[in-house]
Amino acid sequence: MALKKQRFISDKVAEYPPGHWSNTIRVGDQIWLSGFTARGADLKTIHGEGSAYEQTKVIFEKVKNCLEAAGSGMEDVVNMTIYVTNMADNKEIWRARQEFFTGDFPCSTLVQVAALGDPRILLEITCTAMAGSGK
Repeated sequence: MALKKQRFISDKVAEYPPGHWSNTIRVGDQIWLSGFTARGADLKTIHGEGSAYEQTKVIFEKVKNCLEAAGSGMEDVVNMTIYVTNMADNKEIWRARQEFFTGDFPCSTLVQVAALGDPRILLEITCTAMAGSGK
């Protein structure tokens, strides 16, 4: 039996037009999220500019909203990859993570990169979730 691929859209998170990419795709109980940054809906504003902590909080709000649109939640995140431009920001990212996750934290990979799409963007996070896994 083939599982249906579904695209979910949160009215709280900017979504690019079809043909670019999708923020949230669900197949069965598995949910994939695109990489999120602290970029505003206008594509020019960077929320929390200069602060990895503030940018991480913005990103996790986007993750939360997209997961909720797909019928899931933060407790269902099982894996994340975090791309940072400065490995020293890890402590601030971890501090923000503790505000969004409890219990068993998701598996995680932290990778330092030379740059992201805008020099003001300090990190990008992508997640995978299993709907219903945290309840």
